[in-house]
Amino acid sequence: MPNTITVITAVHAPGAAHLPDAHKSLREQELPDGWDWQWVIQEDGETDAVRPYVPDDARVSFGQGRAGRAAMARMMGLSRAEGDYVKVLDADDMLTPGALARDLRALTDHPDLGWATSRALDLLPDGSTVGFEGDPPQGPVARGAVLEFWRANDHRAQVHPATLFVRRDLLLALGGWMALPASEDTGLLMALNAVSRGWFTAETGLLYRKWPGQVTSQSAHTDAAERAARFAVVEARARVLAAMDGWRYDTR
Repeated sequence: MPNTITVITAVHAPGAAHLPDAHKSLREQELPDGWDWQWVIQEDGETDAVRPYVPDDARVSFGQGRAGRAAMARMMGLSRAEGDYVKVLDADDMLTPGALARDLRALTDHPDLGWATSRALDLLPDGSTVGFEGDPPQGPVARGAVLEFWRANDHRAQVHPATLFVRRDLLLALGGWMALPASEDTGLLMALNAVSRGWFTAETGLLYRKWPGQVTSQSAHTDAAERAARFAVVEARARVLAAMDGWRYDTR
């Protein structure tokens, strides 16, 4: 569907109660005339716990499927994407006012770029926010820059994958999110940066909620052996892609 941004959200039962806040942040977005968003919510599982929190909004598409973690849920949701642009929004996060318009402007003003990200702030349980050092300057992000920073800084990316906005055809060409138990969004970001330049917006675009039930707070997420395996395949994929020539977003 032309002039549509597809926002994709993977959700499981523990995070479903945050969906109304995410929806509120979407409703507050102002887009250029003729543009609108579609919200694809895909449950990672087939329970009765998520649907009660799905907003009654014609722009919302809700689906369910076999549990397989976030990457699989997003990929199943992608089957219902109608827009030429895809925005990631985790179920427990919120967009800041103007975030979608800023992302859209970055890629429409720069057709040679494949993706965009923005500054993110941690939203703590008491309502306060915390930022991070090391954000790049606003503007284009060179091919390979995200991977090199990630490798040099204990696998912490200089731009946050939870803020990703990407051309749908590029997302599909790269196979979407990696089939990993975690870091699937980091894997996609590294692949995107391996083949195309991106954009970073210095204005805050996302409030990244920190709460005890989030997947990244679980002990399994930091298991050393699994973490090493995840990051090894993320880097290997990115390096293979970077060695390929002829990608149409490559402006070198």
